[in-house]
Amino acid sequence: MKLNHPLMDNNISDQDIDKVIKFLKKKPILTQNIQVKKFENQWSKWLGVKYSTFVNSGSSANFISISLLKYLKKNEKRNEIIVPPLTWVSDINSIILNGFKPVFVDINLSTLSMNTNEVINKINDKTLAVFITHAQGFNSLDNKILKYLKTKKIYLIEDVCESHGAEFKNKKLGSLGLISNFSFYYAHHLSTIEGGMICTNNKKIDEIVKMMRSHGMLRESGNKKFENRLVKKNKNLSPKFIFLYPTLNFRGDEIRATIGINQLKRLNHNNLIRKRNFEFFLKNLDEKKYFKNFRLEGSCNYAFPIILNTESILKRNLFEKKLIESGIEFRRGNAGGGNQLRQPYLKNILNKQKLSLSNFKNVERVHFFGYYIGNYPSLSFNKIKRITNYLNLINI
Repeated sequence: MKLNHPLMDNNISDQDIDKVIKFLKKKPILTQNIQVKKFENQWSKWLGVKYSTFVNSGSSANFISISLLKYLKKNEKRNEIIVPPLTWVSDINSIILNGFKPVFVDINLSTLSMNTNEVINKINDKTLAVFITHAQGFNSLDNKILKYLKTKKIYLIEDVCESHGAEFKNKKLGSLGLISNFSFYYAHHLSTIEGGMICTNNKKIDEIVKMMRSHGMLRESGNKKFENRLVKKNKNLSPKFIFLYPTLNFRGDEIRATIGINQLKRLNHNNLIRKRNFEFFLKNLDEKKYFKNFRLEGSCNYAFPIILNTESILKRNLFEKKLIESGIEFRRGNAGGGNQLRQPYLKNILNKQKLSLSNFKNVERVHFFGYYIGNYPSLSFNKIKRITNYLNLINI
């Protein structure tokens, strides 16, 4: 049976293109300008936060968010950041490249995110932050972890790159941590082709983020009193070229912001369709062959996750063969390709920290027997039913 089901549908609509063409006809400034600010303000209102900063990718958002922790921490002994091994590579690399120590915690299969009890067990006097990944549209938060982090005065950083619109207690994910990161990559809920957003309710953090986005320049802070004070303090420097932080250029641009503004108009509607699609997909999947106990409360699905109940590599290989034959595009390992601890860039850390892969049983299961396939607003129930019928017939 040929199903021809791609991993993603074209997330950039004709209407998006028309908006860009109309914008370009005005012969505007194309680098960061009015449209970027407009997109940031509209995104903040949609998310329920005070401040947002548009950057050129979700990875850049990750990097800046972790970088600025160096300027917030008061206790030099606090240098550990807890992170899941099932995440995108930039989350972990942002920790390493900024001189912090990544501390890894296994996940729950029901959310594909870190186990709360294991996070709490790993927290000690050296813990600076917990960097949570809300993978594939699932909510990863609960009252226990939020209360514990607040009591211990540990920063919560949210990676919401795959979970635009997911919620915890009627608050959108990305509005609960000190800082949150979003990706607007081609396949995500909202796309600016490439792009990302850094969000916070903290004014000081927003000012630092704005500067770190653009070469560390003082004039990007948006705080005139602060800028004037620093200009007087640095009389031997040109007021327009005072660099406070060692960083690079991570700016977004007007074209991508224009697409983002237009996509934001239909985001809530598209998210409802994604949620319904996922519920229908799970309802029709054979629980004898596939894990179905996902936590749907607050979720806003990005892609259909599939976890095989078998632990046979031969049956797994048969499963992949059948998907290829039917034209169902897939990715093994779910978020980021599976267990990051198996990747070459973490080999030295794995050895140095003497980590055993056997302590990450759920991540390992997803690594070898977990997948995702495409879910998008243009997908019909009829097509989903055909896909689940086919999956249920595979002899695993």
